[in-house]
Amino acid sequence: MTTPDNIPPGPAGVPAVPGAGAVPGSPVGSDGSLGSDAALGSDAAVAADGAGASLGSGASLGAAGSPGVAGGLSQATVTVGSYPDYALAQQAVDYLSDNKFPVERTAIIGTDLRLVENVLGRLTVARAAGAGAASGAWFGLFIGLFFGLFSNSNWFNVIFLGLLIGAIWGAVFGAIAHATTGGRRDFTSRSSLQAGQYAVIAESDVADEARALLTRLNWRASGAG
Repeated sequence: MTTPDNIPPGPAGVPAVPGAGAVPGSPVGSDGSLGSDAALGSDAAVAADGAGASLGSGASLGAAGSPGVAGGLSQATVTVGSYPDYALAQQAVDYLSDNKFPVERTAIIGTDLRLVENVLGRLTVARAAGAGAASGAWFGLFIGLFFGLFSNSNWFNVIFLGLLIGAIWGAVFGAIAHATTGGRRDFTSRSSLQAGQYAVIAESDVADEARALLTRLNWRASGAG
């Protein structure tokens, strides 16, 4: 009679007897071990190669500092330069382009995004009416030009009348719109989305060439080259 004590060992790395408490047909035993019935398909297999873990079916989990795939690029990418503002990152990519580097294989990625609202000045009913009048005047000018093309009367008078009516209605609507805020926003501002840092990334097979070019650019900017 064959007992658990005299069952011959299985292949290397495969236990001859299921883990204690394993449920038949279930890949996981009661103690968290994998039973001998468990099988991992190629889509669920996890391979670790030291640079990161990869999941089947093309999904990848990059380790910290390891290459990853950025949106718009077909291969794994690495960072070849990091800059505090967009102008410097743009200058770097422009330098790569000037040196015949395939810049379509690069990307600029902004990180640490924040919304910045710059206050331009105080807003009063008069200023709101003035801004509305300017907007209305442009609209009235367009309408006047349109009707002037099909009018038998004086072309200049039609355009001027359209501009005047547009400015008046714009001023009225601007003043009313500001009055309805109840003084909760008596200032004008302009909002923009800014990043704290900008990284230039390149596909891994051309990253060394890009890094060498950007190093040369840094030397030239510092006066060393």
